[in-house]
Amino acid sequence: MAPFIEHFASLPDPRVVGRSDHKLLDIIAIAILGTICGAEGWDDFADFGECKHGWLKTFLDLPAGIPSADTFRRVLSALDPEAFSACFVAWMQALVDSPDGKLVAIDGKTARRSFDRAAERSPLHLVSAWVHQNHLTLGQVATDPESNEITAIPKLLGMLNLRGATVTLDAMGTQKEIAQGIVDKGAAYLLALKANQTKLYEQVAHVFSEAGTGFFSLVKHTVHETVEERHGRRERRRVWTTTDLSRITEAPKWPGLRSITMVERERQVGPDGEITSERHYFISSSARTGAKAMGSLIRAHWSVENRCHWVLDVAFREDESRIRAGQENIGLLRKIALNLLKQDQTTKRGIAAKRKRAGWNHDYLLRVLSGTIPPD
Repeated sequence: MAPFIEHFASLPDPRVVGRSDHKLLDIIAIAILGTICGAEGWDDFADFGECKHGWLKTFLDLPAGIPSADTFRRVLSALDPEAFSACFVAWMQALVDSPDGKLVAIDGKTARRSFDRAAERSPLHLVSAWVHQNHLTLGQVATDPESNEITAIPKLLGMLNLRGATVTLDAMGTQKEIAQGIVDKGAAYLLALKANQTKLYEQVAHVFSEAGTGFFSLVKHTVHETVEERHGRRERRRVWTTTDLSRITEAPKWPGLRSITMVERERQVGPDGEITSERHYFISSSARTGAKAMGSLIRAHWSVENRCHWVLDVAFREDESRIRAGQENIGLLRKIALNLLKQDQTTKRGIAAKRKRAGWNHDYLLRVLSGTIPPD
């Protein structure tokens, strides 16, 4: 419990002083422990607390017993999301220790059914920073899905220690101001490039239009190729990277830009299937300018989809959640639970199995809550 208490003890209590029966840390601890074990909302938190009352009493104060479902709803909905998130970030950065040399993927996800028609409230959209090597979310910021992530990303960057990391973003985040913000944090960027940056996109695409031809041999570059075959599908990936920016007149406008990269993917389903091909472009300020390294970074970016977003949907049923009050804070509880479950290396079972074990075994549950970080 020590790391939890250390990082959440300073969280401001939204309730009137002297009129609270339950301690804020008790409420948050039960909500986190319950979420780890499968609780999905206010009633579940209260039920979990009642079922585990005797055990919880061994390390929580619980001066008025277990809070009611309504108390969980009121308190967790009233918590300042920014203050709650700041405590979360401090805890997670203590787990990560140092971001130096690590990849931090920033990506957004919408909880599809969290909309509230009566209040004319859009579904909750969270922009998260995911540390690939540690398999955990470092921080999150909520934004309106009907707007875009451009305003949320600088806010998220400002919350995090990123010195020495490589920050990856999809094309929406490919903005000069965001690139500058990443460089200012002592990190490198790797940004996907699409037509939202028309001039730069056209120049980069033109440079790589000769890739694979004799003309491109005149350009200093590296190339790396991989072929994967699984489930009847064959995928060939070729990565070209060059630090020759002489034909990129837009390059000086991008802080610290060192290299441009193209990834060409060819897919074929079945031996007689049609071969489809697509090209993707990237810009980077990273000192790692080889094609193999760039290819690895680009693939690692999508781990946030497979290891975070997908798990939240499947194991935590985030897309099915209809909780409206306190959406952002409930989203953070799920991230805390997922992070802590990911850190446990005592079993090779999946997240769903770990949640069951946590519900069955008190010692295991407390070990998960302690958040012991595994080696890289």
